[in-house]
Amino acid sequence: MRMDCKVYVGNLGNNAAKHELEAAFSKYGPLVNVWVARNPPGFAFIEFEDARDAEDATRSLDGARICNVRVRVEMSTGRSKRERNPSPSRRRRSRSRSIRRGARSRSPRRSRSPRYGRRGSPRYDDYKRRSESPPAARSRS
Repeated sequence: MRMDCKVYVGNLGNNAAKHELEAAFSKYGPLVNVWVARNPPGFAFIEFEDARDAEDATRSLDGARICNVRVRVEMSTGRSKRERNPSPSRRRRSRSRSIRRGARSRSPRRSRSPRYGRRGSPRYDDYKRRSESPPAARSRS
């Protein structure tokens, strides 16, 4: 399978019909294969016999209405969208964790300020003392 003959069709929606795609794309040259995704739906791949026909179809049909929706048509790269455009979180996750751990251990640890109210902090201890001590006896004079 030659990747220069394969075209990606996106934004198809849920009701894309194989025969409609065949009708639209076969105007540009003989097709080898038409594959429509069903789970998850919304995209398809069209394989042409000739790369020039695939390029012509891509230029002409990008943004056209096929299957009652405006589709995105581009040459297939052979890689998934995730591989082409990794999300920022995915890029961060790919770094070595040992490097990050080492960098973190070299930085000085900051102690938390008492304003957070953690056990052992003055604020927490004051609160506990006030709430546990018996009320002061009143004099009746």
